[in-house]
Amino acid sequence: MATFNKRGYKAPKEKEEKVDSNFIEDVNVDEKDSTTAKAFDALDETASKTEDFVAKNQKYILGFLGAIALVTVGYLLYQKFIAEPNQEEAANDLFVAQQNFQKAVDDAGTKSDSLYNLVLKGSDGKQGVIEIAEQYSGTDAGNLANYYAGVAYLNTGKYAEAIASLEKFKSESTVLSALALGAIGDAFAQKNQPKEALEYYVKAADANKDEFTTPRYLLKAGKTAYALGNKADAVKYYTNIKDNYENTPEGQNIDALIGLAQ
Repeated sequence: MATFNKRGYKAPKEKEEKVDSNFIEDVNVDEKDSTTAKAFDALDETASKTEDFVAKNQKYILGFLGAIALVTVGYLLYQKFIAEPNQEEAANDLFVAQQNFQKAVDDAGTKSDSLYNLVLKGSDGKQGVIEIAEQYSGTDAGNLANYYAGVAYLNTGKYAEAIASLEKFKSESTVLSALALGAIGDAFAQKNQPKEALEYYVKAADANKDEFTTPRYLLKAGKTAYALGNKADAVKYYTNIKDNYENTPEGQNIDALIGLAQ
C-alpha cells in the first residue's frame, strides 16, 4: 500500500546533539610520556624555586664564593711568600746544627756534651734546634729539629725534655720513626720507668723491619722484660732475634740470653 505525504508536510529534522565546547576528547597517553612530562614539570618547579632562592640570597652566595676565593688565594700566597722562605731559612740554620750533631756522635768523648749543647742552642750565628723547632714548627726542617733536639737532650741527661721533643717528631721514614721511638724508650729507661721503656722498645722494633733497628730494640725489649720479671716475654723477644736476625751483632750471644731467661 502506497503512502503519500500530505501537501505541505515536511519531515522533521533529526535533533542535533549539542557539543560541549569545553569537552576534551579522552586519548590514551603513553605511561612513559606521562612520567617524562611530570619530570619536566618537577624540573621547571625546582628551577623556579632555585631562581627565587638565588635572587633572594644573592648577596650571601656571592659573599660565600668570595670567601672561598680569598682563602684559596691566601693559601697560595702563604705557600709562596711565607712557608717556602721559612723552610729555606730553617734548613740553613738546621744544616749547622746537623754538622754539630754529627761531630758529637763521632766524638763520643768529653767534648760530645758541649757539641750537643751547640746542637740545642746554636752556633756560628745560626739558631739551635730548640728555636728552629719552635719558630718553624710548620716546616719539614722544624719537624726534623724535634728529632735532633730529642737525641741531644737524651745525651745530655735531660730525659723529660728528650721525651717531649721526640713525641713531637713525625716522619714517613720508618727508620727515623723507629729510632725516635727507641730513643723515647731509652729516656724512660734512664728515668727508671722500665714499663714505659719496654712499651716504646716494642713499638720501635715493630716500626721498621730491618737488620739495623729491629734486632736492636728487640734486644732492649728482652732485657727490659727480663728485668721486670717477665721471662716469657723476654724469651719471645730473644727468640725473634734468633729466628730472624741471628747474623746481626745482637744475634751473636742470643742463645745464652735465651737460656738465662728460660
